[in-house]
Amino acid sequence: MSTLDWYGCATFRLRTAEGLTVWLDAYLDRVPDAEQSGVGVDDVTAADWILVGHSHFDHLWGAERIAVRTGATVVGSYESVRVLAAAGVPEEQLLAVGGGERVALDASTSVRVLPSLHSCVWSSQPMPPADEVCLGETGLTLQERSERMRALWAGFGALGDDVRAHMQAADQGERGDGGALVFVVETSEGSVLFQDTIGCWSGVLGQQSPDVAILAVAGRGNRDGEPVQGSTADFVAEQAAALGARTVVPCHHDDWLPGFSRAIDTAPIRAAVARAAPGTTLVDLPYASGYALFR
Repeated sequence: MSTLDWYGCATFRLRTAEGLTVWLDAYLDRVPDAEQSGVGVDDVTAADWILVGHSHFDHLWGAERIAVRTGATVVGSYESVRVLAAAGVPEEQLLAVGGGERVALDASTSVRVLPSLHSCVWSSQPMPPADEVCLGETGLTLQERSERMRALWAGFGALGDDVRAHMQAADQGERGDGGALVFVVETSEGSVLFQDTIGCWSGVLGQQSPDVAILAVAGRGNRDGEPVQGSTADFVAEQAAALGARTVVPCHHDDWLPGFSRAIDTAPIRAAVARAAPGTTLVDLPYASGYALFR
């Protein structure tokens, strides 16, 4: 029986019926004031593969230590692979992808890699409540977005000594998110789509039909390169309806970096999904629950 454990932010452990252990992102070690899952990087003893959605610290940091300790192979963007190689992960354990690839994980399991988009973190409303309608900010150039991002990163230093130390330890240089990816893991029991930031190419996502969809539900949504005009709840429901999955599991919605993040109330998302995709059930996982995926 395949199981899924959530460890906060967008980090999950998927165990297949055949015993394969696949980590989805690797951000386990957080600042002391954040909500804690009870599992840190030093507690991880088993990993066959690590799939990293993009190279921001709250997704990639920890993958380097897990990979070196367990021998796991990391699948990620070319930027993620560059960062991990610089951190000492052996080249033979790194698999760079850009979207469009299908990777065999074992005899029963494979993963399809899809190009995706990061949330509009440069927005003036980077972490709105799920039911708040956000409008405007369309048509900005890359330079304008980059200037806003520089101001955002600079603001992290005001969040306290623990956050400053955390950011320094997780620092991977001045590059961006490395190109967001979505993964579709196909197991002997069913398929799981994993999205770790709330953005998508609608034409790509609409071609997928997973049994379970893990969807990011925090941040200003990004549809086809522009900020969503509306609420997070309605955008998640739109994606759920397009995918037609039986189950949607939310992620990135806990308070993973106090002062910047917020705990997202998923009740408006649940209501929006019920309206837009009545055949889909939203399952809000507690930490480390061992959820049975395809029961």
